[in-house]
Amino acid sequence: MNDKRQNDMAMKTNSNTYTLIYSSVMVIVVAFLLAFVYQALKPMQDANVALDLKKQILYSLNLRDLDNAQAERTYSEVVKREEQVDGNTLYVCEVDGKPKYVLPLKGMGLWGGISGFIAVNDDRQTVYGAYFNHESETAGLGAEIKDNRAWQEKFRGKHLFKKGTAGVALSVKKKVDDPDTQVDAVTGATLTSNGVSDMLREGIEKYRPFLEKK
Repeated sequence: MNDKRQNDMAMKTNSNTYTLIYSSVMVIVVAFLLAFVYQALKPMQDANVALDLKKQILYSLNLRDLDNAQAERTYSEVVKREEQVDGNTLYVCEVDGKPKYVLPLKGMGLWGGISGFIAVNDDRQTVYGAYFNHESETAGLGAEIKDNRAWQEKFRGKHLFKKGTAGVALSVKKKVDDPDTQVDAVTGATLTSNGVSDMLREGIEKYRPFLEKK
């Protein structure tokens, strides 16, 4: 009798119906566990994303080499408020008692999205600092827009606009012929450099109503 019962159970566990039910239950359990882990980690992930954004804004203000606690504290001290310019966010800041305005930028590089922040002096015409980031540019080439701090510092003091010309003058050029408004392209990364130049032109143009107020 016991042998027959064991044989019946073996047949049931080996049936297609049992396999289907078992697989379905396992899928539900795994999905539940993944959802639980995602929800548990999401606040931490969101906090890391927010902190990274704050650090990038501080980098554009030439405030670097800060640990996480220092970055949080410095951001709260330096960034006074956010404003909207035709739906585009502008960060109003103060560094050493002087107003600075940080403009977020987004564009396309060679292999994917690029982004950045340009900090503008109180004259609303000259660059105080710059920081750029990327999603998938080539290491040692296009990735230099993020990794090469010396290249980013070349933007400091450049003019956004040029008298007698329309549009944004600040740009990245393979051959610089106007040192007041142009920065040398990254060596070996022409297309990424062109992407940065396009991003500057299109991004800064969105803030022209604010920049021309003064």
